[in-house]
Order: sequence, then C-alpha cells, then structure tokens
Amino acid sequence: MEDAYDVVVVGGGPGGEVTADRVVRAGLTAVIVEAEAVGGECSYRACVPSKALLRPGAALEAARSVDGARQAATGALDPAQVLARRDRFTGRGDDTGQADWLHGAGIPLVRGHGRLAGELRVEVTRADGTVRTLRARLAVVLSTGTDPAVPPVDGIDRIGVWTNRQATTADAMPERLVVVGGGVVACEMATAWRSLGSSVTLLVRDQALLTGWEPCAGEEVTRGLTGMGVTIRFGTSATRVARDGATRAVTVETDDGTGLVCDEVLVAVGRRPRTRDLGLETVGLPAGDWLPVDDTCRVTALDGDWLYAVGDVNRRAPLTHMAKYQARACAAAIAERAAGRPADPGAGRAWSAGADHVAAPQAVFTRPEIASVGLTERAAREAGLAVRAVEYRIDDVAGAALHADGFRGHAKLVVDEARGVVVGCTLTGPMATELIHTATVAIVGEIPLERLWHAVPAFPTVSEVWLRLLEAYGL
Repeated sequence: MEDAYDVVVVGGGPGGEVTADRVVRAGLTAVIVEAEAVGGECSYRACVPSKALLRPGAALEAARSVDGARQAATGALDPAQVLARRDRFTGRGDDTGQADWLHGAGIPLVRGHGRLAGELRVEVTRADGTVRTLRARLAVVLSTGTDPAVPPVDGIDRIGVWTNRQATTADAMPERLVVVGGGVVACEMATAWRSLGSSVTLLVRDQALLTGWEPCAGEEVTRGLTGMGVTIRFGTSATRVARDGATRAVTVETDDGTGLVCDEVLVAVGRRPRTRDLGLETVGLPAGDWLPVDDTCRVTALDGDWLYAVGDVNRRAPLTHMAKYQARACAAAIAERAAGRPADPGAGRAWSAGADHVAAPQAVFTRPEIASVGLTERAAREAGLAVRAVEYRIDDVAGAALHADGFRGHAKLVVDEARGVVVGCTLTGPMATELIHTATVAIVGEIPLERLWHAVPAFPTVSEVWLRLLEAYGL
C-alpha cells in the first residue's frame, strides 16, 4: 500500500521542517520522514547546545570586564548548572515539542529511515522492521544533513572517540580533553570545555586556526584560547590513539614523536554528506556524494524537477539559517511549478539567487567572538574582483571602551571598487556576532558606500565602528 502526498521530505531538521511548512502554507500536502529526532542536529547536538555551553563563560567574562562589576563576579562557573541549563534548551534529545508543532501545522510525521526507491517514491523502514512506501505527486526533498568525518588515525575506531555529538551532550566534564582540528567546532568546543575547567589541547594540522577565514579571525581566536590556558600545537597530527582498559585514559601519539594522555578525544575535522544509504543509486546517482543543486535547490544531476536537496547535504552553505533560507526558496519553487508557472532562479524574492554563495553570515561564539559574511579579501581577488580592504580597531571606538575595560576587537571590510559596495566583512571581539547583520544587509542590498554613509550609528555604541570604517575608506 502506498500513501501519496504532494511533497515527501526526507529529514526533519531545520531545512526539512521549513520546506514542509512552506509547502503546506502554499496549499499543497507534505509529509516528513525522520529516523532520529525532529529538529535535527542543530537542536540537540550542535548550534543550540554549543551556544548554551558557551554563553555562561562569556557572560562571566563580560561581567569581569567592567570595573565595579568585576569585584562582584568572584566565583567560578558551576559545571553542573551549566550542563543543566543546556539540557533545558535541548530537552536531552526529547523531540515531543517539535513533533507536536508538526502536527499542529498539518504535517504528518513518519518515523523511520527513509530512502529513495525510484522516481517520486520513498521507502521508510520503521523501528520494528516494517516498510512503508510513500509516493510523491510532485517532489521529494532530501534534507538529511551531514555526519562528522573521522580521520584515518590508527585505533580511533576503538576508543569511543567524541564528535560534536558527544562534545555537546556530555553529562560530565573531562579533566583532560584533546581536540583534533582547527575549525569552528574545534575552537568552540575548546572554549566551552576550558571555561568549565577542562585541561584542553588542540592538535592542528595547519599552521593557523580557521584557515578559511580572514587571518585576523584565526589570530584573535588563537590569542583568546591561549589566554584561557588552552594548549595549541600547530603543524601536529594524531597518528595513533589507544584507551587503557583499566583507567579508561587515552594515549594520543603524534607525528612529531610525542604523546599525550587524556580522558577524551574530540575529532572535529569536517563533515561528510549523509547520503550513503539514501537510495540514490535507484535514480542513477552515486551513493555517498554531495548533491549539487541550482538556486531553487533542484538536484542538477537529474533531468526533470522532482528531486530537491536542502541544507548541508547540498554543500552550498552548511549553516542552519541558510538551510532555512534554502527551504523557503525550494518550497516556493515547488509551489510555482505545481501551478504551472516557471520557477526562475533569478526572479524575485522567492528564489535564493545565490545569497547562500555570497552573503551567508557565520557567527562563532569563541572568546573573542568572531563573525563574517560575504567574501574574504583573498576569495574576492581570486574571483576576479578589484577590491580594496579597509580595517579598523574596534578598541578605538568610544562605545567599545564604555562597553568593556580592555575591549579588544578588529573589523575588516572588503569593498568592490568597481561598484562601490561591500562584498565582505569580518569582525572580532565582544558583540561581533550581533554586529554582523549590518554587513549582511549592506552586502545583500548592494548598498553603495556613498548611501551607506548616511546610515548614522548611535553614539556611544559599538556600532559606531561602521562610521569609522567608512571614514577609513575615505568618505
């Protein structure tokens, strides 16, 4: 027996939820297939728990950065209370609230592992082993996300290694933590667990942290982590790991011939698409690959307009907010095509039109915070743009000095000289993650600098950095 819906969405994370909701709002029917928890990785094992772990340390540091408050903030973080607060946000993986929301929105939920079974068909294997077949009248949307990549280190498959899942959900603090990697997850989790009292060592294969960012971002995070007491070993890779059966301690051997003893090892070296058991081969696509899409999120490797991929699995911009953005574009395209109208990727607000390529904001809650949107100076030049970079120390803004004693922050704009518009921005320091949206609006709106100059920031706020950047540009 087959159940038919206009749209079948495989994956109930942020992208899948928004796609189904927007499809139903457009007057179509949709069903979500989810094997784990509705809400996805972000809600339970990534963005939400990580910020919940990071915020208490940042709040304490903020209090201690202002004389008068500093004298009152004399205690240390309470790890048990920090973990309990995190659990209040994640519900310890209980997705009842999210599932109830789907029900209220008129979106059926089918629990089980979904995989394609040919064009417009999805087979769902439930926990009891039974199989239910769903047929899509219009489209199947894949929103299955990614899994953590695990490096080929001898013994790593035998020690119970941590990934982001264990690092954000652990019930107790490891006394000694080794983190393998130098990207966002590695830096955030090193920050979080060090703030709770863990002794943390980062093993970074490269010679810098956050190598895809502007150099100032990696430099400031390096300074912040070392200031917190994190040991960073650049140009170092783990070669072998082993856990002692009696003490449960882990020995980590490195390629420079030294060894470390710790309680847990966190690997944070990237992600791989969750497409290995998705039935892609039934429609002529290779299993395990990323799914390239156009600006309506239609999978471009197939003819026709029935298969879509939203979120991390398409590799355009692996960020929760961009998955939701893509979902809105995808649902609009499906609805337009269902009505017999063309879905032009470049026409109007319904389509993503490349914003997830050139204007995807990133917020990292290390200490200091860092945030970016658009292109780095290097990426802009490699794209053939004639750009000029403008930099300014946020420390020198009056509002910053009032915000915190010893405020330290850096701002960098990348300007396309031919058009006179901002194409990239990177910020470091307190409130960087809150300030970045101004740059996002400027980039998406392609606001000429001469016009942006009239957007006067209030005094005395940290936002005055925008005036100083434009003055540094010469306006």
